[in-house]
Amino acid sequence: MSKVLLIGESCMDIFIYGNTPRLSPEGPAPVFNPINERYNGGMALNVQSNLESLGVDVDILTHTSTITKTRYVHESSNTLLLRVDEGDTVDSIDRTKLPNNYWEYDMIVISDYNKGFLNDDDIAHIAYNHPNTICDTKKKLGEWCRDLKFIKLNRTEYLNNETFINENEWIVEKLIITLDKDGCKHNGVMYPTKQVEIMDISGAGDTFVAGFTMKYLESSNVNESITFGNDCASQVVQKRGVTIITKT
Repeated sequence: MSKVLLIGESCMDIFIYGNTPRLSPEGPAPVFNPINERYNGGMALNVQSNLESLGVDVDILTHTSTITKTRYVHESSNTLLLRVDEGDTVDSIDRTKLPNNYWEYDMIVISDYNKGFLNDDDIAHIAYNHPNTICDTKKKLGEWCRDLKFIKLNRTEYLNNETFINENEWIVEKLIITLDKDGCKHNGVMYPTKQVEIMDISGAGDTFVAGFTMKYLESSNVNESITFGNDCASQVVQKRGVTIITKT
């Protein structure tokens, strides 16, 4: 069984489903009547759940404080009405908690939501010590990325970093850019995804990273790994909330 060290921010995802039978008399907002609630680990914890479901042994390093993302969702239409985030900043990682021997892990996965747990130097240090490190990051890219094997960005994150990417050719082969319904792009090659009915995109990026990582550990083939990551993300977006992929 492959073994992965997962490092990054985690949260509690809360989905509150309900109906909106009328508008509030106090102001232009719907009255929300909750019907049911759903709780699951999000961010790095979602990556962990998906990796373990795919048969990967995972050790995780994350913070002890709590981040919550509470989504209020219209029950019948699955329309997101409001998201409330709490505890959005966390303490930085204790470097002494990092392993003395990175080589006991086949791959390092960094789930960097840029909440303060990891700074640029932390990620650079981790990547320098292990050649198979993938980082899903919300940070502005810089020289700290140089030793990373793969960098996963979504469409918006890519556009926010486009100037740096265009000025630094060395980073292009590292980038895996997820493009929602259009699939994924890596090193100038497009990887289309299946066209499916999208129910909820929450956590799809985490699922892609987990699927890519599992397949890369199995095959060492980037093309196969991206295709599998696409397939995993396509499955979870067809379901409500943040869901977990299973290996078939």
